[in-house]
Amino acid sequence: MEKFEDIISKVEKLTVAELAELVKAMEEKFGVSAAVPVAAAGGAAGGDEGEVKSSFDVVLKDGGSQKIQVIKVIREVLELGLKEAKDMAEAKDVVVKAGMKKEDAEALKAKLTEAGATVELK
Repeated sequence: MEKFEDIISKVEKLTVAELAELVKAMEEKFGVSAAVPVAAAGGAAGGDEGEVKSSFDVVLKDGGSQKIQVIKVIREVLELGLKEAKDMAEAKDVVVKAGMKKEDAEALKAKLTEAGATVELK
């Protein structure tokens, strides 16, 4: 990385317009394109086909009729105060915890579901 430090420090000082000019000049010089290829962009926008999801968000769809139990689980898992946990339990479609591993997300979903909440993994 040391051999690139000089280049990086110079690039950091460029404005957005200058960076755009630099990219264009590099594209012309080396005969490449900085644009995302259409096939790759289509695959990324197309959804989860062939993609393995590595992080999950636990979304509370509804706190259910036993909100006190749901509040207890939220407080325990997120270490929130009573008011914050209550507000979350009463909200609809709120992300309880984001970026979790699949096993951890499923465990949290199970805890919340057992407490009476309606939960979804995204």
